[in-house]
Amino acid sequence: MKVHLLRADKDFDFGAEPPARQRDLVQDLELPVLLSAMAGGDAFLFDVSARVLLASLTDPDEISYRQRVLADCIAQPGAVRALYSVAVNAIEDRRHIWGIHNLDNPSAILSSALRQLEAAIVRVRELRRLADLHAGAFASEGFATLIASLQRELDDDYLNAADHHLEQLRFRRGELLSARLGADSSGVGYVLRVPRRRRHDLQRLVELASPKSYSFKVPPHPDGPGRELSDIANRGLARVANAAAQSADHISSYFTALRAELAFYLGGVNLYEALTGIGEAVTFPTATSLGSGELSAHDLRDTCLALRGAGRVIGNDLDADDKALVLVTGANSGGKSTFLRSLGVAQLMMQCGLFVTAGHFRSSVARQVFTHFIREEDRTMTRGRLDDELARMSAIAEEVSWGCLILFNESFAGTNEREGSEIACQVVRALLDGGVRVAFVTHLFDFAHSLYLERAERGVFLRAERHRSGQRGYKLTPGEPLATSFAEDVYLRVGRWMDGEPTIETAPHDRGQLATDGLPSRS
Repeated sequence: MKVHLLRADKDFDFGAEPPARQRDLVQDLELPVLLSAMAGGDAFLFDVSARVLLASLTDPDEISYRQRVLADCIAQPGAVRALYSVAVNAIEDRRHIWGIHNLDNPSAILSSALRQLEAAIVRVRELRRLADLHAGAFASEGFATLIASLQRELDDDYLNAADHHLEQLRFRRGELLSARLGADSSGVGYVLRVPRRRRHDLQRLVELASPKSYSFKVPPHPDGPGRELSDIANRGLARVANAAAQSADHISSYFTALRAELAFYLGGVNLYEALTGIGEAVTFPTATSLGSGELSAHDLRDTCLALRGAGRVIGNDLDADDKALVLVTGANSGGKSTFLRSLGVAQLMMQCGLFVTAGHFRSSVARQVFTHFIREEDRTMTRGRLDDELARMSAIAEEVSWGCLILFNESFAGTNEREGSEIACQVVRALLDGGVRVAFVTHLFDFAHSLYLERAERGVFLRAERHRSGQRGYKLTPGEPLATSFAEDVYLRVGRWMDGEPTIETAPHDRGQLATDGLPSRS
């Protein structure tokens, strides 16, 4: 049997190599916050959620398949948790059963396998009971297929037959073997036979009165006659012991796969409950085919910022269909980096089958998502910030290809305006020419203005708004890049805070952003 909850045609490969530049992606998009909400304190759920989140799907049909399964889980969380519990208990049962200490001893192999099978059959019956109980509760193809396979493969005939075979393999009346005489008159070709039925008393008396045709004596053995009889039994038990061990491994593998695939959906339920519990609205996004060029959003919010409890998170709209470049400029601490992270996280959540925190989100799938965010200068002084940025860009260039998405946050700012703008221009032009979608947050005016003059009609240019009072609204609006980032506001805010005379009120979201940027925050 197969689980097929994460993929319609095959089980998910949890042993696959992680995507390139995974560490940067996790750090830059603050994914541990998202994964912790999915895990709910469970290390296994954290690991599974991370693997599935980063192994992006690129087929819209597969994404839709997974979304429908998750929708079922959200609608029936109790049933999902019950199924998951059975799988976890089955794996724990196997761990608590003594393993095989002598792989060359068929009797030991069979004894261990029987203990595992006896425990597994109990869990199999629980699984079948849950399948019958919730058969009509699920609407998705994934769960419908799973429930049908459990009812079909684990029907009463199968379970009764399993009980019968396990009873026989206990050999309460001893093992019945057959063998042939070899060339040296020793036994060869040992075969385990089905035990004879208990005979009627009269039949047994007749047989006991009949003369015996063949007999043999157990030869002397240093360890006693029991050792010789044990060796004979093991010759006949070898094949059935291997078959029983394989059966135990097969059932264990099924429960392992069921637990892992359900773990991702249980993480999705945990995330849904965490977000809706703080009043965040979620929606299932629409994924379109690779290269279709679609990208639009309404009220798109940073999921991780919301989960950190930063207060009400401001959403932004985006209309970038058929636009390969999204460039964001404007006031410091105006929500530019937050918007960039919200876009990257939404893309990853969409491509693993999750919902997103938005009123609407529609995007073509990306072959892979990369991030190139500003870093603190190397404290070992082995290389400067610009050298580090160029080295990371070079590593990305080795992996990036047509159809990928790259998010840049204040990249190439580790040098002067002119040099940084020139580097950024050359990098972005090359990526766009290669069919890579680029979202770039920058304070480099020469770079932003040059691209605006070149691609005003082929890109989306957004500005972080700044009110006349100096307050930030955290909304991005279309607009030509400005030659200022209003750094004076930050200077005044910090200076007045230090003097104990703050004059600009800051929202909770603003305070969280300032703390993140390394600036003082009011308590």
